[in-house]
Amino acid sequence: MYILEEQQTSPGQCHSEIVLKEKQQVFYSEIFSFLLEKKLPFLLGGALAYSYYTGVKRDTKDLDIFVRPLDFDRFMHTLRENNFHVEKTFPHWLGKIYRDAEFVDVIYSSANGIATVDDQWFEFAEEGDCLEFKLLMMPAEEMIWSKASIMEKERFDGGDVCHLIRARGQQLDWRRLVTRFGHLWRVLYSHLVIFGMIYPQERQCVPDWVMESFTSMVMEEQTQQIRDSKKICYGTLLSRAQYLTDIHKWGYGDARKELGYVGEEDIDFWTAAIPGLEYYDTKQSCNKEKDCAVKDKIARREEKHSRIEVL
Repeated sequence: MYILEEQQTSPGQCHSEIVLKEKQQVFYSEIFSFLLEKKLPFLLGGALAYSYYTGVKRDTKDLDIFVRPLDFDRFMHTLRENNFHVEKTFPHWLGKIYRDAEFVDVIYSSANGIATVDDQWFEFAEEGDCLEFKLLMMPAEEMIWSKASIMEKERFDGGDVCHLIRARGQQLDWRRLVTRFGHLWRVLYSHLVIFGMIYPQERQCVPDWVMESFTSMVMEEQTQQIRDSKKICYGTLLSRAQYLTDIHKWGYGDARKELGYVGEEDIDFWTAAIPGLEYYDTKQSCNKEKDCAVKDKIARREEKHSRIEVL
């Protein structure tokens, strides 16, 4: 077992600890050594970077590294050519490097298609120590951005968001963070409101102008009439499972598709991999054509999930 030692490379930076099993330590060290030797650009994320920023120590089942979408194929091809086992697990956002039970997630976007890795991730990354390597950590702002939309029934990353704000709020580039959320600013606002309830003595971590701006925008939108003829459910940007009824039974458009974040084929593939999909209300639809399409997606679930594209 390996515990990442406490690091404090800049004033006010939180301590960083994580617990790794011996096999994980060996595998991750091998991955880091290879990537650095080949000068393949990547950022460390997941539990290791989260612990680096917050000091929260917890076990982790895998390692998350982030790459630009345009770098992904070259990245994975180089690994495969050097005898690493790789796969493109979900083509719109995720690949894997694996050995037996150990694996590394190679991420180039978020599952909802919003938080795509770009040059700013690398521009604002922080250098930190991990397993005796000097590595670039994904920026805290981008970590908040990518975690804020994870609100699944079985996984909610709101606690991580609040811990990041508590630990890094005074150093965050709030204008850049707000810009990242764009027209989906309500997602960030919801976490900030909850943060103020969780940590009443830490509310100063969030600048007054941020809360004032969001509150004003809420009141302004509250009085506006939505004139779009097509109803859209934005819930699918937060959970791939919990709003299936809205899409397949109540006639709402899927915001992932309607706003161009994720294509229909990738949505089908991602939906088909939902654990316990049969328990969600996808069997009744507002028309026969859509009902047949949904049933077909469910029937193809195991087949599609077993045909993972191996690079």
